[in-house]
Amino acid sequence: MDKLITDSNLTSINFVIVSYFILLGLSHYLKLELFFLGFFRELMTIPFLLAQLIFLIIGIIYLLKNKSKTLTKVSVAALAISTIVTIGSFF
Repeated sequence: MDKLITDSNLTSINFVIVSYFILLGLSHYLKLELFFLGFFRELMTIPFLLAQLIFLIIGIIYLLKNKSKTLTKVSVAALAISTIVTIGSFF
């Protein structure tokens, strides 16, 4: 498992998840109601929510156990902020 989780892999995955939720919020803010956007939004939101929580936990554990690059720390922090905003939007 340690071989699969590297700085670059974790950073890439975290930024993809954060980018998805930024684009999701941006499409809601701009009121884009296109069929294919709605289709992908419905199809991908729950898996990205689960991945967001899982990779936040993995990222925190990785930061505690390993010496990591600054970009990895920034990506985990961005994922934490995204998680707080996303889960906070439910309440």
